[in-house]
Amino acid sequence: MAKKKNKKLTPTQQQYQRLAADIEPKRPIAANCLKAFLSGGIICLLGECIRQAFVHFGGFSDKDAAGPMVAVLVIASVLLTSFGVYDKIAQWAGAGTAVPVTGFANSMASSAIEHRPEGLVLGVAAGMFQLAGSVIVFGTVAAFIIGIIYAIFVPGYAGGH
Repeated sequence: MAKKKNKKLTPTQQQYQRLAADIEPKRPIAANCLKAFLSGGIICLLGECIRQAFVHFGGFSDKDAAGPMVAVLVIASVLLTSFGVYDKIAQWAGAGTAVPVTGFANSMASSAIEHRPEGLVLGVAAGMFQLAGSVIVFGTVAAFIIGIIYAIFVPGYAGGH
């Protein structure tokens, strides 16, 4: 295997890198982590409140309320994205809004909005699934592998009954 040659920087490039490092603003890592933790926690708390509302007011069981709760969060995320609100929240919150299911819905809606001028099929649908395709494939393959592991190692699970 060929070794990569380390390209030496010229004195001008070294000066530029030192200058850029001096000028670059310091990132408030602790504050960013706290914002991400709080915003992600608030989204999850909101999801739990919605789930409990489905249980107490909608007559759902604890387990059955999870699906509609996710749907409400996704719809809310898409609506906030379409009005430009979600991006403002995400600028402040950082990764806290990217991790929950709302972040995935936001990324798909943003991609669909961005590619809308190209048409419904080649623009919206293609742009949306270009972004989401890898996530969907990963989820499908992971679920398949976990299903096989359960079928092999969990007694009485084969057949899913």
